[in-house]
Amino acid sequence: MRTVDIVVPCYNEAEMLEMFHEKVSQVVGKIPGYEFTFYLVDDGSRDETLSIMERLAEKDKRVKYISFSRNFGKESAMYAGLKATTGDLVVIIDADLQHPPELIPEMLKAIDEEGYDTCSARRVSREGGPKIRSWFARAFYRLINRMSEVEIVDGAVDFRMMNRAMVDAILELPEVQRFSKGIFSWVGFKTKWIEFKNIERIAGETKWSFWSLLKYAISGITAFTTVPLRLATVCGVTISVSAFIYLMIELIKNLVT
Repeated sequence: MRTVDIVVPCYNEAEMLEMFHEKVSQVVGKIPGYEFTFYLVDDGSRDETLSIMERLAEKDKRVKYISFSRNFGKESAMYAGLKATTGDLVVIIDADLQHPPELIPEMLKAIDEEGYDTCSARRVSREGGPKIRSWFARAFYRLINRMSEVEIVDGAVDFRMMNRAMVDAILELPEVQRFSKGIFSWVGFKTKWIEFKNIERIAGETKWSFWSLLKYAISGITAFTTVPLRLATVCGVTISVSAFIYLMIELIKNLVT
């Protein structure tokens, strides 16, 4: 019996969590030969998310949960969930059902039958989302792939399945400010991509504002390319040389006149 752990980062997902659990349970209940465990991570939610996790854990022995003392962000929630897992395979999936659970059987096939180390979902359309956000998302992927040696696939989302070797490799990385999309690519395991179209939320609202996405993008750029550091170095050298030349000019003027 192969074991599969499902890591679910949650922040204010009280409206979605029970629907998510029911939907995923229906999908994995039809897959023979695997034992599934849910790892729900409460990222300092301000609604009833934690209470619902506790209720689900009482009803379903497969459900385990972790609760943060405050909101630390999705990256921290994913890391804590991965660290808690022990299964042969690990899935990361959002609780808002915008990541289709129906892809889980295909992910299992990719790893256990086709020999991949990880299988990841890639959003190929952004219908229903703000156009300005879609434009910035595409621009971000173009920019970071030009500057970084690590390829980050356009449309890549956090929804993926990994084998234990890949999970352990990710957990060994010491980064504090983590950018998982880059880390998943950097560790270099054999990846299969599955495409899906954008799915709108059934309930609740996105926790990602434009500014939080912008800060996340900046973190990714600074984490996986040295271009900003090189630019800062060039600017510093240029300013220093200019200051030295100005000093010499002023010194000569004073000596001569």
